[in-house]
Amino acid sequence: MAAHLDLIMFAALIGAILIGFPVAFSIAGVAVLFAFLGSTLGVMDIGLLGASGQRIFGLLTNNVLIAIPLFILMGSVLEKSKIAEELLETMGRAFGSFRGGLGISVVLVGALLAASTGIVGATVVAMGMIALPAMLRANYDKGLAAGTVCTAGTLGQIIPPSTLLIILSDVMSNGFQQAQYAQGKFTIETLSVGQIFAAALFPGLLLVALYITYLIIRGLLRPQDMPPLQISENHVVLADTLRAILPPVGLIIAVLGSILTGIATPTEAASVGAAGAIFMAALKLKIGGNFLKVGLVALLLLAVLTQYFPVRLQRNDLTGFDIALGVFYIVLALAGGAALLKAVYGLVQHKILQPALTATTTMTSMIFATILAAGMFSLVFIGLGGEERVADILANTPGGATGALIFSMLVIFVLGFFLDFVEIAVIVLPLIVPGLILLGHDPVWLTVLIAINLQTSFLTPPFGFSLFYLRGVAPKEVSTGDIYRGVAPYIGLQIIGVGLIWLWPSFATALPNWLF
Repeated sequence: MAAHLDLIMFAALIGAILIGFPVAFSIAGVAVLFAFLGSTLGVMDIGLLGASGQRIFGLLTNNVLIAIPLFILMGSVLEKSKIAEELLETMGRAFGSFRGGLGISVVLVGALLAASTGIVGATVVAMGMIALPAMLRANYDKGLAAGTVCTAGTLGQIIPPSTLLIILSDVMSNGFQQAQYAQGKFTIETLSVGQIFAAALFPGLLLVALYITYLIIRGLLRPQDMPPLQISENHVVLADTLRAILPPVGLIIAVLGSILTGIATPTEAASVGAAGAIFMAALKLKIGGNFLKVGLVALLLLAVLTQYFPVRLQRNDLTGFDIALGVFYIVLALAGGAALLKAVYGLVQHKILQPALTATTTMTSMIFATILAAGMFSLVFIGLGGEERVADILANTPGGATGALIFSMLVIFVLGFFLDFVEIAVIVLPLIVPGLILLGHDPVWLTVLIAINLQTSFLTPPFGFSLFYLRGVAPKEVSTGDIYRGVAPYIGLQIIGVGLIWLWPSFATALPNWLF
């Protein structure tokens, strides 16, 4: 038994999670239990757990992961202020008169919400409450409607900015560095969040195109599954569509554009996104009037001018123009800051910011608790010889590097039936990624393949989180079987997406290579 303690440990973890014990406590508890068991059997040095303190300190001082709560706050504010709901309703009326148009609008809105919120749960719940009843009223096939809503909601995991991509960038960067150390390299390269965001952008849009193509083809072959919506006096005009779309698009451009062009770090861009979401919510609720608009313009002007005309007031060779410009920048910052405080105060009065902060704190705590526990788990797993076992399995897999990657992707896919993406990312990936990179796989391309695979875990029964989210808000006439039946074709489309990126790696590597 001692020789296989690492495998027993992994099986025990899955068992603890399946019986419903809290994930973070399951991971940490199994780790401690098997550390003492390994020490008792003489196959592990218990002193290895002393490295846990360094891992916790490294996590708490990780600048990349600071962006996670800010992006979650951005999405929570957009969801709680009903901006996402308004976008769904407007797009549904705009496209619903076409055969399959309502389904296509759900996919497009899912893509927009993915790029502006990045929160799968919020997106699926919002669309499940608004779009799904509308699709059922239009006599859409129940399975098709449920599957489309579920799948569109998961786009928040692959289209940046995404919590999954931030976690993956950190895990993959560490694995990339480990692989380089193993190769004896002295100059170590790293992966940035910006590179991963850039790499995931085109693949995310590719998935959107696959979903829409499927809906168009199904509409041609089975028109009874998706009849056109009967538009009444509520027909939407172009101005309504633009009014609903332009603010989220502007926020997406501000956040992603600043990261991809190198103007801001992901953490700085996340703070811009959170502030932008607060402004959008306040303007929608008509808080602050013109004062808010003036403050927003002041901040935008400050962001643009400081890029082209930077001023360093601490220098001793300033001209009169430099001083005047610096004072002007201070005035702009004060005006923008005052407007932001006014927006925050208004959202507190309307009881929007409090639930948004609660949701942000809850989700952030869950993610970081899981990462902290996973650090301890991986230490024990390595101490029990699990890392060498995984490396041997990958090295001896039939088919060489390609066979090892296929095997790893299948393992991740199967684990997605039982584990959350965070658990897979922080427990499994650190064990297999260095070996795959050592076999010659491009780390950026590999990250995108894994990201789509992990996104699929939200759709795979019995524990796909999107399925649970939708089950909780779906009308009674939509059964769990309808939901499972509806997501099956989309799981196939996910596999096709992985295959296309596998055959044409430039889908993932072209943009980051050009930008970075």
